[in-house]
Amino acid sequence: MDNTKFLIINPDDNVMIALVELNKGEIVNDVLLLDDVLKGHKIALKPINKDEDIIKYGFPIGHATEDILKGAHVHTHNVATNLNDVIDYKYEPQADTYDVKPKNREVNVYRRANGEVGIRNELWIVPTVGCIVGQTRQLADLFMREVNPGPEFDGIHLFGHQFGCSQMGDDHNNTKETLQNISKHPNAGAVLILGLGCENNQVKEFRETYGAYDPDRVKFLVMQEVEDELEAGLDVLKSLYDVMKDDKRTKADVSELRIGLKCGGSDGLSGITANPLLGKLSDYVTYHGGTTVLTEVPEMFGAEKILMRRAKNQAVYEKTVNLINDFKAYYKKNDQVIYDNPSPGNKNGGITTLEDKSLGCTQTAGHSIVCDVLGQTDRLKTKGLNLISAPGNDLVSVTTLGMSGCQLVLFSTGRGTPFGGFIPTIKVSTNTEIYKKKPNWIDFNAGSLTEGVDMETLLEQFIDFIVEVVNGKKTRNEINNFREIGIFKTGVIL
Repeated sequence: MDNTKFLIINPDDNVMIALVELNKGEIVNDVLLLDDVLKGHKIALKPINKDEDIIKYGFPIGHATEDILKGAHVHTHNVATNLNDVIDYKYEPQADTYDVKPKNREVNVYRRANGEVGIRNELWIVPTVGCIVGQTRQLADLFMREVNPGPEFDGIHLFGHQFGCSQMGDDHNNTKETLQNISKHPNAGAVLILGLGCENNQVKEFRETYGAYDPDRVKFLVMQEVEDELEAGLDVLKSLYDVMKDDKRTKADVSELRIGLKCGGSDGLSGITANPLLGKLSDYVTYHGGTTVLTEVPEMFGAEKILMRRAKNQAVYEKTVNLINDFKAYYKKNDQVIYDNPSPGNKNGGITTLEDKSLGCTQTAGHSIVCDVLGQTDRLKTKGLNLISAPGNDLVSVTTLGMSGCQLVLFSTGRGTPFGGFIPTIKVSTNTEIYKKKPNWIDFNAGSLTEGVDMETLLEQFIDFIVEVVNGKKTRNEINNFREIGIFKTGVIL
């Protein structure tokens, strides 16, 4: 039997996954194919009656909308979601059993005065309002022309956005808190917070709720209060650089890492290759005392009970329930159905329903206990696996992971994306084809898992790569200088 052509994920499944493109009339796993089937797509292992559940990963991913013959292609044309509304849950704790073989690793990091740990020593400009992003670019360019940075300097970066004015209530507060959290990130050795002067997001109020900070490493400038904002801004940047330029890396280990988990541009192999690899890495990090964070709440819908049963205690369980139901309520408030998720690219790659996507997405969390659940602008306070509220949108969710305190993000992708967050964003391909096609986007290939490489070998290689990145190796998004932030909003723009 040629098991390089197909995969049955769970013995309870009634579908198998094509690992290569298959043709009508082929016999695969003793099943005669009735249709052409693309890589990552599903094939019926037996006759499936109308309204019967489609089982993948051992769980329902929807139901058949018609009778499906053995050997038929199973996808959006004959499957519909089972999801509909907010539901009641029951606390039924059940810890997973798993092994962690790789040993703890030494890394080199920057220790900040407040006790936090960064993996870069960068100078950042954070604009309080979108209409001054042009000046932040001018300032960064001027700084690089005027200053010859030393070897411990990882670059000057700015984080443009469109908000900071014409917002009210929750949106205004969310923008302010997002920018505050970004500016506190330990990957920044120093930060200039730049305001205009007439915006809603006033620097004065921004500072009043900012909390404790080192005035030598965080400085504020209001452009309307100075005659030449470029000259004044350059003076501030030079003073900040003088403070951070001699920062040195010191020894640490995996217990001090905070790693975000994200998937984007998913395909039918995401839950088979890259996401399980990220899950293994998450278990490795939390086992050795470190922290990982899973978000994309809408892509937990249909798989949320797996996370709920692994809650550390009933309080964490209840916070998980609220995380799910609050996001469903957000959908309903805006008159949107909760299951309208998989994108055209997801569907082309073999993902049929939101449950299909969610069961693959939550693989990135591995098997460890859920230790805490955070709101969208909360910062990490508990080691271990955390959940945090954010949508599936790549820009917003990676920004959320970063501003919670994650030093880097692991980002699995089957379709490929050049995107990068404001922290190092390691792209992990689900298939070898996209890894070879987009070498300027992708950092690491998990597609080799379908080509004879075993998980434990690949995990060791992945850990090696992450250690290199923590120690200073640039990710593709850093090399390309693709650094974006996305700010969550719910209300009107004035």
